[in-house]
Formats: sequence, structure tokens, C-alpha cells
Amino acid sequence: MTNEDILQKISTYLIEYFEVPAENITLEARLYEELDLDSIDAVDLIVKLQELTGQKISPESFKEVRTVAHVVEKVADLFQQK
Repeated sequence: MTNEDILQKISTYLIEYFEVPAENITLEARLYEELDLDSIDAVDLIVKLQELTGQKISPESFKEVRTVAHVVEKVADLFQQK
């Protein structure tokens, strides 16, 4: 999967599951401050990303994730590890 594919999938999740307006989703968008995700939403997003990658993701590995770009990078790393 390319980074663009990953971004598209993450955007779809944010829109469908977290009701984030599509126009708010950019690589620079901060998950908590700008997209209004909370810690429970973050766990739910990790579950969706686990389904996407087929790999277990520890919540601790996502503690430093702050922006959509960070999420894309983490998912891309998981795909590279496969």
C-alpha cells in the first residue's frame, strides 16, 4: 500500500466511524485538538488499523502519534514489516 492509499483508508475511517468532516482531514491535522478524537476514539482507530494491516498494534506505540501524517507513517511501517 502506498502512503496515499493509507491516507485514503484512514480518512474513510475518520469520516465513517468518528464523524470527522472530510475537509478537516489533512496530513497536518492534529488528532486530538483539531479532529476532536479522544483516547477511546484512538483505541477504536487502532482496532481498525489492526484490521487493515493484519498486525497487532500496541496502544503504547501510538502514544507519540499526534497528526494524521504520524498515523500514515506508523501504518506504512507496519506494512513494511510484513
